[in-house]
Amino acid sequence: GGWWFARDGSGDLQYRTARIERGSLQATVAASGTVTPVTQVQVGTQVSGQIKELFADFNSEVKAGQLLARIDPEAFEYKLRQVQADLDSARASVLNAQANATAAQAAVSRATVDLSEAQRALQRNQELVAQNFISPAQLDTSRALVASQSAGVKAAQAQVQVAQAQIASAQAAVKQREALVAQAKIDIERTQVRSPVDGVVIKRSVELGQTVAASLQAPELFVIAQNLSDMQVQTSIDEADISRVKLDQTASFTVDAFPGRSFEGRVSQVRKAATNTQNVITYTVVVAFSNTETRLLPGMTANVRLVTDTRDNVLKVPNAALRVRLPGVQPPASAASRSSSPADASTRGGEEPIRRAQAQERPEGARPQAGQTTAEPGATARARTGEGGRRQSTRGRIHLLENGKPRAVDVRVGITDGTMTELIVPPNSPDAARLVEGAEVIVGTVTPGSARTGPTPAPAGPRMRL
Repeated sequence: GGWWFARDGSGDLQYRTARIERGSLQATVAASGTVTPVTQVQVGTQVSGQIKELFADFNSEVKAGQLLARIDPEAFEYKLRQVQADLDSARASVLNAQANATAAQAAVSRATVDLSEAQRALQRNQELVAQNFISPAQLDTSRALVASQSAGVKAAQAQVQVAQAQIASAQAAVKQREALVAQAKIDIERTQVRSPVDGVVIKRSVELGQTVAASLQAPELFVIAQNLSDMQVQTSIDEADISRVKLDQTASFTVDAFPGRSFEGRVSQVRKAATNTQNVITYTVVVAFSNTETRLLPGMTANVRLVTDTRDNVLKVPNAALRVRLPGVQPPASAASRSSSPADASTRGGEEPIRRAQAQERPEGARPQAGQTTAEPGATARARTGEGGRRQSTRGRIHLLENGKPRAVDVRVGITDGTMTELIVPPNSPDAARLVEGAEVIVGTVTPGSARTGPTPAPAGPRMRL
């Protein structure tokens, strides 16, 4: 860049310039996130009691099934003894019911024998009555005895059914007691808190002698990171930028613990569930990275930069050049009309040709977000590669400095990295000879007596992103 001086009707006007460059550009989305393990397991307990022993501490490397802590099992052991005694009692009840069933079956056998004897006696008495050897009253007595013995058989059979039902009830009670015994054994086993995975203890929430209460939700005792060599950054991306984020895109991030060092990763997940925070909609994007040196720790804050588009060997101009407006300096009408093409019309969707409007001057120290510029109403919100492979663009204006005089040129611009913007020059453009590498563009002005060195302020207008 450099300084140029020109004189207009009101006095000297000083221009600050830069050169059109050729190189690579990356459009990015910036966000912040948190470093987390890929798999993080919260270890709790399903039983209540007092922590009697601790076998793991912060940073302990553990294996799956390794004992981490023990809850006092005394109360659970007493409960096991109680339900075991109940089980023994239930089994004895089964034996008693089976004995009663055997006795009832024997009673049925006796009643059946008595009935058979009564029936034979009735038959003999019927023959004797026919020969007048006994009176009819004796025959009636035999008949009554048969009826009584028949009722006795039915009663004995009913007792057998009752005894069988008692056996079934006792056996069901045994199964119930067996389940209680099994549950008591499980509770005793649960007093031993074991690691479900191989990993590193990154959090311990209990102390020796502390009482833990398991109710509807198991209390957290430990947090284990399964693998600290492969980790991820969970970041929130604004809904306006989420359409530009795709799986396997390159990402870089920095952390405060290692200033000046950048870490590389790739987008491994774009979650579809939205998060609404004070009416701001964001989506979670997961960036996976390798942490073989285990320098990065869970919970670190990461400043993430997602590369959404890349251009190689393209012309580019400073964003400040697109914000400059010089009163009275307009591009030639013929040049503006000749620079339009059918591709531009299809990109604009039938709207009139538009130019990249200028952002309001940023407050001092304000940092532009990567991937942002401003545009007039109706301008395309982003410039990217279309589905058909054709590069899309929006319109803008820059001012070339030729022989100390500014010349306004309407241009087509592509992606931006927040500092430089891609300059698209069609081969048939009448300004193609001017828009070349090394050409000087105005990026700011200084009016005599003014301390201003930034771009000339533009009319207020809505902002857009490339």
